[in-house]
Amino acid sequence: MSIFLGPDTRLLVQGITGRDGSFHARQMLEYGTALVAGVTPGKGGKRFEDRVPVFDTVAEAVAATGANASVLYVPPSLAAGAIAEAADAGIGLIVCITEGIPTVDMLRVLPYVREKGARLVGPNCPGVISPGIGKIGIIPGNICRPGRVGLVSRSGTLTYEVVNHLTRNGIGQSSCVGIGGDPVIGTSFIDCLAGFEADPGTDAIVMIGEIGGTDEQRAAAFVKAHVSKPVVGFIAGQTAPPGRRMGHAGAIISGASGTAAEKLTAFRANGIAVMERPVDVVELIGASR
Repeated sequence: MSIFLGPDTRLLVQGITGRDGSFHARQMLEYGTALVAGVTPGKGGKRFEDRVPVFDTVAEAVAATGANASVLYVPPSLAAGAIAEAADAGIGLIVCITEGIPTVDMLRVLPYVREKGARLVGPNCPGVISPGIGKIGIIPGNICRPGRVGLVSRSGTLTYEVVNHLTRNGIGQSSCVGIGGDPVIGTSFIDCLAGFEADPGTDAIVMIGEIGGTDEQRAAAFVKAHVSKPVVGFIAGQTAPPGRRMGHAGAIISGASGTAAEKLTAFRANGIAVMERPVDVVELIGASR
């Protein structure tokens, strides 16, 4: 089984004719994702790779193909508008890969997305992959294999590292979700934890956080109260000095609440097994199964 992305997902790519959009659209097609449409204003009527129709608007693409998910490869200045266009057209799952979107733009568009009943993953994220079913975004398909471990992460690079460790040791994944590291994102740790808890195809969960904010602490409390499956956690940025931003816009320590030490304490207090290094996931997941 899987969360968010399943056999009924019909994907369109916003920005399919651009450099990044076209490259990753090919990767998603090669992986077997049901990519049914592309959208680039002014390029309607063309075909991508001689098989995927391109439309001028998301509404036209949805009407013609029944697309129900979208992934965005558009510039930061246009991304909020593209997210709103997808939600307005009835897209249920919107994955925004774009980084550098102004926080004020996200504060404006996110309530609209939720009002429309859509789920936004990202922005500034690697996307979602359900091994053996399909992928939306930029997670390399070759490092994944079908299995029963769910993974949710704020860090794209650590997602790849941990998934690679799992796969090389014969441990497959049900779904891997990169939620993004910006201060304002559409899908949280708790959303993913709830999805994995409800998924009969997931037996254990890996959660990768980082310094900054209190999302990991809230997620840890949710695990104790609502998750029956074993959870393994990691916090990136354990050596970061206070006040120093580390990579992501959301990864900044303010006072004591955003430190790695505080987050790790919350993990341990709520029954989450802690990885000291990413490779520890193999032993900890193996012990939990």
